[in-house]
Parts: sequence; structure tokens; C-alpha cells
Amino acid sequence: MRVLAIVGHHNSGKTSLIERLIPALRARGLSVSTLKHTHHKNPSVDSIGKDSQRHALAGADEVLLASDESWTLLRHSRTPASPVQLLSELRAVDIVLIEGYKALAHWPRIEVYRGLTAEAPLAAADGGIAAVACPADLDIKLPGLRRVDLDDAAAVATLALELTNEATSRHLKTP
Repeated sequence: MRVLAIVGHHNSGKTSLIERLIPALRARGLSVSTLKHTHHKNPSVDSIGKDSQRHALAGADEVLLASDESWTLLRHSRTPASPVQLLSELRAVDIVLIEGYKALAHWPRIEVYRGLTAEAPLAAADGGIAAVACPADLDIKLPGLRRVDLDDAAAVATLALELTNEATSRHLKTP
């Protein structure tokens, strides 16, 4: 299973990019899942006051919310689950897109950077970021770092597959 992390500052457009990237990857015949990290202490999968939230607030260790078309599992834990643990909960797909974990050493990361604030790109201080998705006309000085047009989902999909293929090749080589 290929894994790619989409990272960036708060409100940089990570979710918007993933929303465009999923159909671009699916158009290539790939199955896609996502793993989204949140800083909210009690993420809600159901509306406030609904049964699933009431079950969780009553102390259930796990709440499985099911319909005829899908289901969601909310599991409470005393310790945070690692991304590796969380990925093991997903069924096998061609590629998993991770959002919300800025520092992942195991998988390639593409940073979303629009240059709308005074904040420097994360990649300026984090050599582990493999590429930056930014507006085509944005002038950023990150020598040697791959760039892709943030508004070109097909180009981002191509880069995502290149990066995950490279990562897979590195892991398969023996020392």
C-alpha cells in the first residue's frame, strides 16, 4: 500500500487539495483511502446529542456507527495511536493520503503552500518534505525541491505516484 502525506500550515488548503486529488487518482483506476489527524480532543462522527455521541460520552470504548452504505468506528484510547497503527486498521487500497501529521519520516510528504501569510514554507526548515504544491506563479526560493502547480490535480497525482513509487523502491532494496 502506497502512503503519501499532505502537510502544510493551518488553512493552507490541504483538505481542498485532497478533495481534488482523490478523483484524479481514482480516474487512473486506483483505490484511495484517507487518514485525517485532528487536534480536537473529542472528534465527533455524529451530531451533538445523537445516539453515537451519547454512547461515547457514556464511556463506551468503541462506538460503531453503521448505515446500509457505510460505517464509522470511533475508538477511545488512553494513548495516541501512531499513524502505522491507524493504517493497519484500513483495508488494503492502492494509496492512502494522510492529512494532519506534519512530521512523518516514514512516507513522502507534499506541502501545500499558497504564500498567503508571512509564514515560511515548512519545507524551508524540514528537509524531509519531498515537494511543494503551490500556485504556479508563486515565487518561492526552495532550491532542489520539487514543485507542482497546486491547481493541477492531475500533475499532483502524477507527482504523488512518482514519490510513492520511489519510497516503495527504497524500502524494497536490501543493504
